Amino acid sequence: MKPCYFLFTLLIFCMACKKDLIRKDGNFRLRFEHTVGTVPLALGATVYQNPSAEAYTVSAFKYYISNIYLVKMDNSILRLPASYHLVDESKPDTKSFLVPAPQGEYRAIGFKLGVDSIRNVSGAQTDALDPALGMFWSWNSGYIMAKMEGASPLSTAPNNILNFHIGGFKGQYNAVQDFRLQTPISINVAPDRAPEVTFSADLNAWFRQPHPVSFATSATIHTPGEAAFKISENYKNMFRITNVTDL
Repeated sequence: MKPCYFLFTLLIFCMACKKDLIRKDGNFRLRFEHTVGTVPLALGATVYQNPSAEAYTVSAFKYYISNIYLVKMDNSILRLPASYHLVDESKPDTKSFLVPAPQGEYRAIGFKLGVDSIRNVSGAQTDALDPALGMFWSWNSGYIMAKMEGASPLSTAPNNILNFHIGGFKGQYNAVQDFRLQTPISINVAPDRAPEVTFSADLNAWFRQPHPVSFATSATIHTPGEAAFKISENYKNMFRITNVTDL
């Protein structure tokens, strides 16, 4: 009877441990809203002005969010399992997604805008990294980290187009940018609470500082290099947290 009792006790203990592990898991949601300055972004005929007061319209706006991590209240970093999300203005369901995380209280969120070097050289990818989504150049050049397309009367490109395809994952012109933003209030992840953090992304930041862009002289970027890297340094300033909701 003793061996049976021991096994029964062990089984109950393991079930309790498993239940405890489940109890410590939760989710939080990231939501992304796009603007041009203070005006909501709308694809199509809406005319905006860049920081140089040049008119333009937007037909596409998308970028990768990856390598998400959380900052605990003691400032230690909790790196979450690798995930890759293609945020696409033309597909509203991509602008909000759940991220699994351990139960706890956190004061900041970090992530990369772009695709890390390992994934750029790992062969054919799937899901958000599927080359069929139009965000991949070649195995040598890698992924397009962020893309903006549109038109401007100031552009000297054919049909006055604007094409800013920003990429590059190696060397001095690595366009993958790191972000860390402190939340206005702490976020509490728990099985019965899924906080939602809303980010606002200002497209005009692409053309502002530290490298001001005039569409009259720079309207297209299609390869990795210095020009793409400078745009990535600009859009490092495009995110801010506008709301935290404890759902």
